[in-house]
Amino acid sequence: MFGFLNVYKPSGITSHDVVARLRKLTCIKQIGHTGTLDPFAEGVLPVCIGKATRLIEYLADDKAYEGIIQLGEATTTYDREGEVTKTGSKLITEAELLPALDRFSGEIEQKPPIFSAIKLKGKKLYEYAREGKEVDVPARKVTIYKLELLNFDYDKQQARVYIECSKGTYIRSIANDLGIFLGCYGYLDKLIRVKAGKFTIDRTYPLDSLTGEAIEQALINPLDVLDYKQIEINETEFAMVKNGMKLKNHGINEAETAILTYKGTLVSIAEIRSGEIIQKKVFI
Repeated sequence: MFGFLNVYKPSGITSHDVVARLRKLTCIKQIGHTGTLDPFAEGVLPVCIGKATRLIEYLADDKAYEGIIQLGEATTTYDREGEVTKTGSKLITEAELLPALDRFSGEIEQKPPIFSAIKLKGKKLYEYAREGKEVDVPARKVTIYKLELLNFDYDKQQARVYIECSKGTYIRSIANDLGIFLGCYGYLDKLIRVKAGKFTIDRTYPLDSLTGEAIEQALINPLDVLDYKQIEINETEFAMVKNGMKLKNHGINEAETAILTYKGTLVSIAEIRSGEIIQKKVFI
């Protein structure tokens, strides 16, 4: 098997649990996911099968989510699974919420939750948290392309939002920081990833519905999701690639990444240097 699988990860299990289950179903060890979803979150989880694991770095990494932000309390994990640390009595109106959300659009700096898998000095942040150690988590720049309020329940103080963002964005941090800005505190109550690159929620496969045979039928051809210029090479060039030889440029810009195909099948990922096509990763 060689390709991508668009899995719907349910709430309550980790992304690594999904991979472990697929390995058991397919008897293939070379399986990996393209972006961790928190255990309480659900939705799109692109999975790479076989040699497709070598293509993870070439996939588009923008994400889109729908989430529910609960105002009025803060938690240790910035989501519903953490312990409540602060409580606010201030009730927020939609008129106050809308301009506050605008402050989180564009390029922003955010501190990841202490309960996260990001490493600091070779150690994961959640390991420090579990040991009760305080660490200074450095802020990171992320980009929020779109942040839209879908619905606001004043009585429950819950805001349902839609977010399009860059890789590495923590929606939990947005919920926490929004609550601090509004002076009422807040945490993420629900999160659904609806898009990851070209993988969308309407084309996902529920994890429980997958069997070995179903996985093979559901595999997505890498050529359908890799957003690079594709060059169909001839038989002579195919033989040259197999032997690790360089090819003449096909009119591609210098330093541009391209996909080489032969008879409609992925052959390699290549880069143009000094007027030649240099193979970076070969799949034959």
